Amino acid sequence: MQPSTPLTPYQANLQYLYDSLPVYHRIGPAAYKAGLGNIEALCAWLGHPQLKFKTIHIAGTNGKGSTSHMLAAILQSAGFRTGLYTSPHLYDFRERIRIDGFKIEESAFNTFVDSYKAANLGLDSSFFELTVAMAFQYFAQQEVDIAIIETGLGGRLDSTNIITPLVSCITNIGWDHMNLLGDSLQKIAAEKAGIIKPDVPVVVSERNPEIDHIFTDTASLLASPLTFAPDCWTITPTSGGRIKATEASTNLTLDLYPQLQGLYQHHNIKAALTVITQLRTKGWKIEDYQIKKGLEATGTLTGLQGRWQMIAQSPRLIIDGAHNKEGIVAALANLQTEKYDQLWCIVGFVQDKDLAALPQLFPPTAHYIFCKPNVERGRPAAEVQAAFSLAGIQNGQVIPDVNEAIAYAKAHCNPTDLILVAGSLFLLADIAINQYAV
Repeated sequence: MQPSTPLTPYQANLQYLYDSLPVYHRIGPAAYKAGLGNIEALCAWLGHPQLKFKTIHIAGTNGKGSTSHMLAAILQSAGFRTGLYTSPHLYDFRERIRIDGFKIEESAFNTFVDSYKAANLGLDSSFFELTVAMAFQYFAQQEVDIAIIETGLGGRLDSTNIITPLVSCITNIGWDHMNLLGDSLQKIAAEKAGIIKPDVPVVVSERNPEIDHIFTDTASLLASPLTFAPDCWTITPTSGGRIKATEASTNLTLDLYPQLQGLYQHHNIKAALTVITQLRTKGWKIEDYQIKKGLEATGTLTGLQGRWQMIAQSPRLIIDGAHNKEGIVAALANLQTEKYDQLWCIVGFVQDKDLAALPQLFPPTAHYIFCKPNVERGRPAAEVQAAFSLAGIQNGQVIPDVNEAIAYAKAHCNPTDLILVAGSLFLLADIAINQYAV
C-alpha cells in the first residue's frame, strides 16, 4: 500500500476551513448565518480593513457575478489596482479573492488562517464570514485602489454589508433561496435593497413593475440617488456577437464585441456601464477605449468562467452555471442565436432548488443526461430524471458523473450537434476543464 501524499500547508489550511466551519455550498442553509455581528468582530480583530480601500457593492439573484467581473475588468483596463471578491469558486478557493485577475497567494491565505487559528476568537464563524474578512484584509494589505465586492446571499444581512461603497448595484431579482430571503419577490427585493446606503448612488440593472417601488422607496428614504440602468443605456445586437451600446443622455455609442456572450449579459453590461458613469461623475478617469477593452476581455482579465462559455468545438460544448428559474430562462434564450442539429442537455441540481418548477423551462426535443453535482447538497441524478419525466421529458438517461456524461454525449452525437451543461455551478466545477480546448 502506497503512503498517502502529505498535504501542502495550503491544502491543510483549506481542509481546516472546510472541516471546522459551516460551508454553504456543501451543506446548504444550515451554514447560513443571518447577521453582521461575527463579521464586525472579525474586522475589529483585523483593524477594520474594510475602511482602508474604496469599494463597489453588488447584490442580486442572477448576474451579480458577471457584472462584478465586468466592472473589475474595466477598472483594471483603466489602470486601477482592482480587488475582486466573488463566490462560489469553481475549481480553486483562491478564485474568490483576486487582484487584477490574480488569485490570492497561497502564502497570504496560509498566514490568515494560521493567525485565525492562533487567535482563538471563539466566534463560531461561518466559512463565508471568514473568507469575507480574509478578502478585506488582503485588499487592504495590497493597497488596492478599489475592490468589487459581491454579496453571497441576500444583502441586508450578508457579511459583505459592512462596507460603505462608492456605488451600490443590484442586478436581477428572482426566485431563489426563498427559505432564507422570503417567499415573495417583494421580500427578496427588500433583502437585496438592504445594501443601499445613505447618500450612496445605487444602480438597478433591470426594471420590474412588481418590485421597482422597493428600490425607489428605500433609496428615497436614505437620500440615495437611484438609477435604473435600462433608462440610461440601450443595447442593439448587430452581427456575430457584436453589439452597439448607446447612452441615452449623450447618444454616445460603443461598438463592442463582449467576451461574455449571451443575451442575458446585455442587462449586466447596462448595469456595468451605468456604474462606470457614476464613477466618472465622482472624478474617476475611465476612458471609452478602456471600457471597450474591459468588456471585450472580461474573462481573460479576471478569470471568470462558466457563463455561456464554449470550451470545445465539433461538437460545440457550452457550459453555463444557470441554476434557478430566471437564470435558466436567460441562458436557454441564447439557444435562439445558436445553429445546431441536435441539442444535448447535461443537467444537475442541488437539493434546495425548486426542482418541480424547472424541467418545463427546458426544450422538450433535446436529449438529456442527468447528473449529480459532487457536493453534499447534490441532488441524486435519478430524482432529477424523475422530475423531468413528470414534465413529459422522457428522452434521457442517468449518468451521475458529469465527465462521463460529456464523454457519452461526445461519443454519440454528430459534430454539428450542441452539448450544453447547465443547472448548477457545482456541476460545472466537477468538469475536468483542462482536457478541453476551444
